[in-house]
Amino acid sequence: MPTLDPQNIRTLRQQHPDKRARDFADQFGLAEAQLLAAHVGQGVTRISADPDVLFPRLTDLGTVMALTRLDACVHEKVGVYDKYHSGPHAAMVLNDDIDLRIFPKYWHTAFAVDQNGKRSIQVFDAAGDAVHKIFLRDGSNHAAWETLVLELALADQSQNQPVSPRVPTEPAKSRPERADDLRADWQAMTDTHQFLSLVSRQKMNRLGAYRVAGAPFVRALAPSSIATLLDRLGETHVPVMIFVGNRGCIQIHSGPVTNIKPMGPWLNVLDQGFNLHLRGDKVAEVWEVRKPTRRGEALSVEAFDADGGLILQIFGHPKSDAPEAADWPKLVADLPDAKAVVCA
Repeated sequence: MPTLDPQNIRTLRQQHPDKRARDFADQFGLAEAQLLAAHVGQGVTRISADPDVLFPRLTDLGTVMALTRLDACVHEKVGVYDKYHSGPHAAMVLNDDIDLRIFPKYWHTAFAVDQNGKRSIQVFDAAGDAVHKIFLRDGSNHAAWETLVLELALADQSQNQPVSPRVPTEPAKSRPERADDLRADWQAMTDTHQFLSLVSRQKMNRLGAYRVAGAPFVRALAPSSIATLLDRLGETHVPVMIFVGNRGCIQIHSGPVTNIKPMGPWLNVLDQGFNLHLRGDKVAEVWEVRKPTRRGEALSVEAFDADGGLILQIFGHPKSDAPEAADWPKLVADLPDAKAVVCA
């Protein structure tokens, strides 16, 4: 498909007004950032994507909706953007409702969007894929949004958006001959944040390590386990932490989930203040994972797509004093095994 100029993009968009932005961009061979850039000056303004510039101004917006997504999963939380902690390699928003891990090097381009009666701030990586979005609600402070746009607007308001090629998902990388060393390092862990550097030392990645670690560290589960687990969480109200992230942002929900609504291939959590939309048909592998820490064992259920990409992680809530919290290990233990997982 030939490269579309901004005018052609706008014309096509007018012909498909009801199509979701991401679906429209995919259909016409665009990056989503290119679609927004084509509308700069028409309800879209380029603003600074620097988290240290952007996040201190977000608190004034009041209650908004935070959205972080992958192709297979969308994670939405309602709350206020307070308690921002800066960091050159990783920053955080850390409060009861909005809980983010931010990786600034991927925050490449940002737009303030005022279209179809909705206002948002949308951030994209160098490939033009969405990193994080913030949507105002009826009760948000719209005057603060207008001030933010004026203060953070860039001198460059071009309608053209160059993009870099997407970095492909790294497939599972296993070294079965290093299994004993992997298990020894795993057993010596004292914090879950040590895990990625641990597997990197063994020349593996997350999924590759799971495929060779074996019991008692991991158990391969049936792909349908995610749907089963969400249903059981909805029935039992066991508090959990649900992580969904891309290269630039990880978003976390902490607490129970209650309203589980499957719709076609989508597995949905539709709770007050938290929505999750997961493509169940995109789940290719699911693993029960146990990691030792100073505070005790961290037990998670983790789903991967067919390319080996991590879709989401569900942990028991480590700080919850709800009586249901003790039921998390039993919920996981009752999930069915996978028939077979090929080690590659």
